[in-house]
Amino acid sequence: MPTDDRGTFAEQYAAPLRRAAEHSTQWLRTVQDRPVHPREGVARALSALGGPLPDGPSDPSAVVDTLVAGVEPGLMAIGSGRFFGWVMGGTLPAALAADWLVSAWDQNAGMRLPTPGVVAAEDAAAGWLLDLLGLPAASEVGFTTGATMANFACLAAARHAVLERAGWDVERDGLTGSPRVHVLVGAERHGSIDLALRYLGFGAAHLVEADDQGRIRPDDLAATLAGIPRDAPIIVCLQAGNLHSGAFDPFAAAIDAAHDRGAWVHVDGAFGLWAAAATELAHLMDGCAAADSWATDAHKTLNTPYDCGLAVVADPAMVRGALGVHASYLLRDAGQADPYEKSAEMSRRARGVPVWAALRSLGRSGVADLVGRLAANAAAFAAQLRGVAGVEVLNDVRYTQVCLAFADDATTQRVTDLVNGSGITWMSASQWRGRAVLRVSVSNWSTDADDIRRSVGAVVEALARATAG
Repeated sequence: MPTDDRGTFAEQYAAPLRRAAEHSTQWLRTVQDRPVHPREGVARALSALGGPLPDGPSDPSAVVDTLVAGVEPGLMAIGSGRFFGWVMGGTLPAALAADWLVSAWDQNAGMRLPTPGVVAAEDAAAGWLLDLLGLPAASEVGFTTGATMANFACLAAARHAVLERAGWDVERDGLTGSPRVHVLVGAERHGSIDLALRYLGFGAAHLVEADDQGRIRPDDLAATLAGIPRDAPIIVCLQAGNLHSGAFDPFAAAIDAAHDRGAWVHVDGAFGLWAAAATELAHLMDGCAAADSWATDAHKTLNTPYDCGLAVVADPAMVRGALGVHASYLLRDAGQADPYEKSAEMSRRARGVPVWAALRSLGRSGVADLVGRLAANAAAFAAQLRGVAGVEVLNDVRYTQVCLAFADDATTQRVTDLVNGSGITWMSASQWRGRAVLRVSVSNWSTDADDIRRSVGAVVEALARATAG
């Protein structure tokens, strides 16, 4: 191992890693107390981090300090128990520590044979996941960058399967000249489904009507299916957890109708699939295990770091046929699928290791408690606001989402700006069913009763200010 005046190989890492650990610990020590919103914008951070690239090397520890000084004022306190924006969980301690190790180990988890340690951890995590969520035990599980690419991987498998049944080899011949694939989605599907379909060359899907909570309507699905030629390839996309209401599609009826027509059924369960792990919520997932593929994102409900999507396909041959590749330089384990055959990457970090750590640290009861607490906190949030004059809770709060509206769209926008400007909490502005809404997504493992109380107070105070005078 070459050395120089900076010391041995390991010594060169020691000081910058120590500084990174110190800065990280300080961030975690203060994140629950700091204003949730960023203190500075991009321009200020760029002034500290940009400019001409230095002509020569810089001390690694000094680089870490410079990075922190430039970035920290522009950080959103997403890990705060009072952050309710989009659908973003925090990070469990074991998952964060495992993520640090993944970077230190620097393993390419694309193949089984060269990096067996981390692949074994991912295999174990996959088995636990299937068990917890009640999905078929023989399913293939791919670890992707997030829910968008999990949907992509699953829908690539769906494309492969339905065109193979129609006698068309899409991997060899592409889509030009292929039988038309009819893709049906609920009117309130998440935009990541649209993206995945676009990436796969499908274009826009046919929209099936949704009810007042955003659930796909089985009667309209059946009517739409009846209008498709009998032998046509069909993919139906369902949803576990509507972005605004948290509602779950009626899986049993919808899947039966789709399978009667030979359709592949995919379920986008980015944050909702985890309901199956909690006894009091598992009924929301009734019938879902009969689908053909499922996508979720561990960084949401399971509270792992980012870069932890999960693509689950019941028939392993379909996802391997869609995403696999064989080449002489790839070391293959005969009879076992390599990780690169389950997601759209040949090289990747061992992102499944933090999933293993999160599941191992929580155990079965801990996962159930985590999911149940998120839903209970959402219910408490809604209950405390329902009695406040001028506040409307627009959805049936059955899971982790709460949609609020006020007198009119202008008032709702003003309340949103005041809430998020307070620094006490952060919630998402959105539009749902023709109205401006303030959307509360309860996703953080650390959220407690005091966080709910303070955040509700911020909404009440913002409403008073928005309607004063």
